[in-house]
Order: sequence, then structure tokens, then C-alpha cells
Amino acid sequence: MHNKGQSLIEILIVIALMSILLPAIIAGFYVSREAKPQQQQRMRAAELLKESQEIIRIIRENGWSNIPANGTFHPVRSGNSWTLLEGAEVIIPTEITREIIISDVNRLNGQIVTSGGTLDPSTKAINIRISWIQPISSVVESQFYLSRYLENDTHTQTTQAEFDTGIPFSTDVITTEDDDGEVTLGAGGAGSWCIPSVPVFELDLPKQGVANAVTAIEEEAYVGTGENASGVSLANIVITNDDDPSASIYGTFDGYKTNDVFGEADYFYVATHRPNREVVIVRISSLPFAEIGYYNPPPGIEDAAKSIYVDGTVGYVTVNNQLFTFNLTSKIGARSTYDSITLAGIGESVVVKDGYAYVAISGSTSYEMQIVNVANPSDISIVGSANVDGQNAIDLAINDTSTRIYLVTGSSTSNRELFIIDISDKNGARPVLGSYDTNGMDPRGTTLVPGNRLITVGIGGEEYQVININNEANPLRCGGIEVNNGINGVASVLEGDGDAYSYIITGDGNAEFKIIAGGPGGNFATNGTYESADFEIGYTIAFNRFIPTVIEPEGTSINFQIAVADAVSGSCADADYVFTGPDGQTDSFYEATGPITFDDDGIGYENPGRCMRYRAYLFTNNSNSSPILEKVIINYSR
Repeated sequence: MHNKGQSLIEILIVIALMSILLPAIIAGFYVSREAKPQQQQRMRAAELLKESQEIIRIIRENGWSNIPANGTFHPVRSGNSWTLLEGAEVIIPTEITREIIISDVNRLNGQIVTSGGTLDPSTKAINIRISWIQPISSVVESQFYLSRYLENDTHTQTTQAEFDTGIPFSTDVITTEDDDGEVTLGAGGAGSWCIPSVPVFELDLPKQGVANAVTAIEEEAYVGTGENASGVSLANIVITNDDDPSASIYGTFDGYKTNDVFGEADYFYVATHRPNREVVIVRISSLPFAEIGYYNPPPGIEDAAKSIYVDGTVGYVTVNNQLFTFNLTSKIGARSTYDSITLAGIGESVVVKDGYAYVAISGSTSYEMQIVNVANPSDISIVGSANVDGQNAIDLAINDTSTRIYLVTGSSTSNRELFIIDISDKNGARPVLGSYDTNGMDPRGTTLVPGNRLITVGIGGEEYQVININNEANPLRCGGIEVNNGINGVASVLEGDGDAYSYIITGDGNAEFKIIAGGPGGNFATNGTYESADFEIGYTIAFNRFIPTVIEPEGTSINFQIAVADAVSGSCADADYVFTGPDGQTDSFYEATGPITFDDDGIGYENPGRCMRYRAYLFTNNSNSSPILEKVIINYSR
């Protein structure tokens, strides 16, 4: 019985082992029997996969229109090439199924996205799927993106001739100094700032004084003389509003040596050398001119006035190292002081705008420009400053938006003389954005003129220099003339009819006052558009990327819209152009380089399409500055 029991146990163990091992042994026999056929199927599938990839690329090269819409397809021979037919393909005798699945691609900000975004008709998602059931059910597949590439080319506009084919509205196409072209906001002026010519008119001032101060309004200029007692204190010059203006002396005022002048329609103000009459107020509404009032700083201030500026009913004068504000609610008699502040050095020139006084400083090792808050003229305070190079500051100009100061200093063999200072923030140390070397000219004055240009004048070297300030980090000379007797001051005028001139005072004893034509002159239009001509190459293409080159000075901007359309009766002349931004909406705009939106719904805006135009929208809130469109590149492919 014991042996019989043991045998039974052994039998049970054998059965258990067989139940474990037998299925594995049987499967092994099966796999071994099927391994070679499965390997053959897989190798054939890999060949079909690679073949399908090449076929797709061949079809693409024969033209993007040969790539069908979304669906499942298989390739068939078509002459010497290939085409795609709908449905899957079962390849006999291997019973392998081949499927080429084509689907759309959407993009957002140029990147492919799985949801949302905008349809990209120049890209398709390709999924090649090779499958079989026998001997073992399996699948191999390849997924990739297919894009247009044939005739991947660009269309460029950059010359004046190329831009001239478009349609400007309140914009101008002009030639640059290097014979290139650019689009700016429109303005008047028959001359060119960068190609200054001989003065259009010259005038001899009375007596033999040295002209050293000039200011101007439309059709009038005020010139003062100092340094000796041989000239009149001030001459009021009237200027005709003609294409070729002439000038004559309307009236004069005498009795003081003049250091600076400021003019209004009925009054002018003279900063004098006389300690008890630092500022005199002169009525010029009728002849003879008459002194009707004056300003004398508080006792103890006995120096000559250096610079004068008037803003509304407040006067501003620098006397040595102090800035004074005084009451001009009346012009008559002695005017009272509102407040004063001590500057870092001598206040050579003061300009007031939007509640701040900007002062050019000499004789200081710390600052060459200081900003004074004068919003309350009875309580003024220094809030900002700039340190440029340690040279004595001479003069300054400020742009319309009060965001930039253009400061000139004395000549230096080791430092530059013109500095562009950022005053967007009035407080603290203000940064220098760029500088310019006057190359031997000792500056005496500067003025900002339309067209993103600055005129700086002085003695020695090239005395009249025009500086292109489009690139604030690297201002460049764009023109100039030599005036052998030197230039002591400059003012500019923008006339209501669009003409622009600079007025200079020189050391020429027979013709101290000279008029130079400028342009583009007048205030820039605040906004304008430029619409390009049709671009088309004779057949439908995809417009892929918009690449503009622009310059946008402070307070200006350029935006764009693009229109792509189908031809009408084989021509773009009557194409239905709908201008849109990057999201395909008519109220949005391209602001920089980026992909061109696609839309192929058969209505309005159509990309791919045959006909294309773009619009540039130019804007400024600074009448002296315009945005500039320098170049446009359009990338396209078939």
C-alpha cells in the first residue's frame, strides 16, 4: 500500500509538470514553425513603408494640388509617376494591407497644435500604416508632416522704384542717402534736410553786432546780438510764406547786449548782460518796439542772464548757476519771482515742456543736463539729471512727446559732442541712448526737424551738420555744408502749408541771417497707409511668411494687414482683396515678422491664392518723427 501511494504521488507530479511545460513546448514548436513567414511579412512591410514614403514625396514634387484632401488612400501607377486613389490596398498574395492616411494640420503662432489654431493648407499629416493578419497579426507604421517646398522663394520690396508701384495715402515714398527707398508718413517741404543747398535767402542785420541768439515762429524770426555794443539788441525779421521766401527787418530794439531771446506773437523777451535788468519784456505788436516790463532776480544776484524761456504766464531764466521762475500774468513793470533753485553748474540753455524744465549745464563735473519739476512754479525741484562726458553743455532740443533730449556739448578730441538722452522717466539718472561725433565742429546750437533729423551747428569743421537719428544707438551724418564764418545759432520752422526751413545766424558780417530749405518739412501726418501693388507669378501659390524691416522711433508705430485672393478671369485686377491680420480677422494686424494665415474656404481671403497685397498702417504722436518702412520680404511656395 505504501508503494502504491508513492506511485500515485509521482504520477500526479508528472501530470502537473506536463501541464506547465507542454503548452510552452507546443507554443515553441508553433513559433518556430511560423517565425520565418512572420519575418518575411515584416521585411515586406518595411519595404512597402519605405516605398510609400518615397511615393508621397514624388507626388508632392509633381505639385501640391496632387496631394488629396483628408482620407485614406493607396498609391497606383500613373504613367511614369504615381497617384493616390481612395481606400486601403490589399496586396496579393501576402494579404498585406497598405493605408496612407492624410489629415489636416493646424498651427498657432507658427507651431503645430492638436486642437485650436488655424488651418495650414501648406502642411499635411501623413500616417502610413502597413498591417497583416497571418501568420501573426501585426502593424508597422510611419507618421510625419509633409509640407510644400517647390519654388520656395521670396518677393522683396526695398528700392524706391519698387515702393513707387504701391498706393500711398498720407504717406511718402522717398529715396534714402544710399539710393534705397523707404515709406514714411507724408509731410511737405520741397527740399531735403540731408541734401542742404546754399541758403535760399540771406539778410544783413543792422549795425555791426555779433549775432548770437535766434528763435523763430512761422513767418517771423528774432535775432539778438551780443559780445560787443555795435549791434542792436534784437531784430524782428519778417519772412514771406513763398516757395522761395525772402526776409526783411520789420523792427529793432536796442539798449542791451543780448545773450538769448524768446519770441511770441506780440512780445519778445531778452536775456541781457545787465545785472539789474536780467530780462526785458518788449512789446512788438506795433512800431516802434517798446520795453514795457522786466524781471530782476532777488537782491544779491548780480550776474547776466544766460537763457530765457516762456511757457504761458510763467517765465524761466537761468542766471549763473540758478534757475528762476517769475510771474508773467502781466507783461508790464517789474515782474515778481515765484521760486528759484541752484543748479549743478551754469545754466546755458533752458527749455520747458509739460511741467518740466530741461537745463543744459556747463562748469559741472557731475551733470551736463538737469531736469526740474516746474508743475508748480512756486515750488520747483530738481528730479533728474544726465552725465554724458564731462564737457560743457551748450544747447539742447526736446521732442514733441517729451521722451528724448538731444544735448550738444563743447568740442572734444576724445569725446563725442551730441548725446541722445532717454527722458521717458523724468526721475533719477537718465540714460544716454546714443552719441555722435561732430568731427572737429565746436557746437553752438541744435534743433530737431521733421523726418527724424537733427541739425547741429557751430564753428570749425563742417559748421552745418544734419544727423539721421532713426537709429538712436548709432546716429549718423546724412548731410551738411560748410559756412566759413561759423554758425552761432539755429532755429527751425514748420509752416502751415508744409514748408520747412532752418534759420541760422553766422559770423558773416554782410549776411548774418540765412534761410536754408529743408524737407520733408511740415508736421508729419498723424497717420497714413501704404498699399502695395499686386504680387502674382501666374498661378496659385501659398504665401508662408511676412518679413518687414521697420524703424519705429519713440511715439510711432507700423502695423500691417495682408490680403490673398483668387484671380478673377485669370487676372488680379478685379481680385476680391480682404485684408486681415495673423488670426484671419479684418480688425487685427501683423506687428512683426510672422507666418501668414491660411484660409482656403473659397470666400474672400484665400491662401493659397494667386494674388497678394499688403497694407502698412503708419502712426505717430510726434509731429517731428515718422515710422519708416524700409523693406518687405514675402516668402512663398508652390
